[in-house]
Amino acid sequence: MSESSADAYKNIGFGAAPIGFGERPGIVVVDFQTGFTDPQWPLGGRPMVVRAVENTATLLTAARAANLPVASCYIAYSGGRDAPHWKIPSIPELFRHGHPSTALDPRIHDPIYDVVFAKTGPSIFFQTPLVQFLVKERVDTVIVTGCNTSGCIRASVVDAFSYGFRVAVPEDCVGDVEQGPHDDNLRDVGRRYADVVTLDQTLAYIEQVRRRNSA
Repeated sequence: MSESSADAYKNIGFGAAPIGFGERPGIVVVDFQTGFTDPQWPLGGRPMVVRAVENTATLLTAARAANLPVASCYIAYSGGRDAPHWKIPSIPELFRHGHPSTALDPRIHDPIYDVVFAKTGPSIFFQTPLVQFLVKERVDTVIVTGCNTSGCIRASVVDAFSYGFRVAVPEDCVGDVEQGPHDDNLRDVGRRYADVVTLDQTLAYIEQVRRRNSA
């Protein structure tokens, strides 16, 4: 049998060393706006995304109880002229400032606690105040949640890595349109930039941080 692609990467050292959680995490929530979570909109309500919303809600309850920073974003434009050249027409056509499709899903949004901003590109970091917020909050570990895994999640993971943060992606807190791209992209970022973990592992880590900070 010929060497599989997975073995070929492993054999030359990809994914050989886990990054591990750091001292202080921050949670970023990418694009859990109703345009992606509510089936009334063309891109909304995909089953994997709904699962990720529900799991992220559980994660965020624990994070807020531990007084950890939470930053959420949504995609919105003033009109077609300020949008990049998306190959998904409904994004620049529908996601306009003030449109209901840009509202954050209430299951994951706490308007009193969370920091929220609009973004115009795939990454939650691109031309947003996120880095300043995370630095101010002394974050060294970015936990990435949201959608879609193969697009905005992957872009956000790469940027978090590029800024020097430890990066963790709870697999059950991110979603995509199809299982294949979800799995493929998590495998790829897990080889290079991030630890792909579970919700339960992340909750255990947050509880450790909470206990340490309250001691």
